[in-house]
Amino acid sequence: MSKNKIKTIGELKEHGYVSKSIKDEIRDNLVKKIKGKQNAFPGILGYEDSVIPDTERALLSRHNILFLGLRGQAKTRMARQMTELLDEYIPVVAGSEINDDPFMPISRYAIDLIAERGDETPIEWLHRSQRYGEKLATPDVSVADLIGDIDPIKAANLKLSFADERVLHYGIIPRSNRCIFVINELPDLQARIQVSLFNILEEGDLQIRGFKLRLPLDVMFVFTANPEDYTNRGSIVTPLKDRIESQILTHYPKSIETSLAITEQEASIIEAQHERVKVSDLIKRLIEQVAFEARENELVDKKSGVSARLTIAAYENAISAAERRAIINDEANTQVWISDLAGIIPAITGKIELVYEGEQEGPYQVAYNLLERAIRTQFVQYFPNPDSLKKKRGKEQETENPYKSISRWFDAGNNLNVFLDTTDADKIQLLYKVDGLHALVKKYFHAANEKENALLMEFVLHGLSSYSLISKKLLEGRFEFKDLMGSMLNLGSQQYEDDDYNESDFN
Repeated sequence: MSKNKIKTIGELKEHGYVSKSIKDEIRDNLVKKIKGKQNAFPGILGYEDSVIPDTERALLSRHNILFLGLRGQAKTRMARQMTELLDEYIPVVAGSEINDDPFMPISRYAIDLIAERGDETPIEWLHRSQRYGEKLATPDVSVADLIGDIDPIKAANLKLSFADERVLHYGIIPRSNRCIFVINELPDLQARIQVSLFNILEEGDLQIRGFKLRLPLDVMFVFTANPEDYTNRGSIVTPLKDRIESQILTHYPKSIETSLAITEQEASIIEAQHERVKVSDLIKRLIEQVAFEARENELVDKKSGVSARLTIAAYENAISAAERRAIINDEANTQVWISDLAGIIPAITGKIELVYEGEQEGPYQVAYNLLERAIRTQFVQYFPNPDSLKKKRGKEQETENPYKSISRWFDAGNNLNVFLDTTDADKIQLLYKVDGLHALVKKYFHAANEKENALLMEFVLHGLSSYSLISKKLLEGRFEFKDLMGSMLNLGSQQYEDDDYNESDFN
């Protein structure tokens, strides 16, 4: 149907247009997509066998939906993508505030206009991108915001009494008639405001300052909520929850592979960074592992969740850390090193909520510890588990321990200072100083090139420190690697000196 040629209700009738509700419209278009083997929610990863099928079943049932899940689980994004299940254009009565259907008008304005002009009533065409409304629920949201209020200025200008329906100013929900309307964080909405919603959901009534207006709105409602909000800030009132037909539980990515795909898709990396900085699969996995560690860590508040935005921001920071180093050293290109991951800590601290013990330890230290745990977890995916070697005794351990040359080098009193802003060439040269480090990497990754070798060599040092085989400290602008026992003795000696000083000072 050509929307450019159809300008009146009469022309709409001639072309055989048939009105349908928004839920029927979504259902019909979803059926076409399912039949055509098309993905109704492109770009939503990790939900293929869980949330998406549940959502499709709800839409086929013509249900209003509540997405229940922690932050950063694509709840709002799912709702926004539902606009693609709408018809591209629909006709509305020209000038209507609430998108009146020309064949089923509900507002006084549209009813009166059609009564006056009949088939000559002008129509407009509304694109599906304009058929989406969204409101973040906050305690200050009022009934007037959502439903509407009496407009005294309109009453004065039109010389109407407050008892006349035409003096009403419609809120955001009536203005979303024939649209998808989303209320985010539903439990944050005051109970009395929630009560005003379930009349709309069930009976199609609007109650505004004494008006009980029968206005059968045609709205597809989508609500989102965090399950912990029920105890933290509020709750969904029972009558409203009862009227939301489908409640769908969302979740975080269940595998590193899914998480990797989400970060790759969502991270904002400009072309100049792509050209200058290479990122290995190892680095990407370490960044994703940080989020998995945070979701299980006892110092991180599980009620708040750990959003996928953490890994996206961390990935962007890691690339920027490498880019900054390359700019400082005037290098045309570089790669993200393990030491560059020190630059992702600000992305972690801003994305996690800590329990009391975590707050005592401090957000920076918790973030650093999460990075260390990620290195420890991923290390055994690439190299033998140092813990399993510790269980063996005597000659058996000596024979099978692939890390013995490295440990001996540090035990001999050697140390390594890896500066965060050093050049790639200097870092590679530095790593080759450690006995047995290159041989270990070549044993397990014989096909790796020079830079891949060097990255894995650096990874081994960080991995061995995470398993307490050598010592590592993040100091001003550098990582310092030393033997573990020497570091412990130095720490004890320093502590003794401090105690001695304090005692003499006290005396």
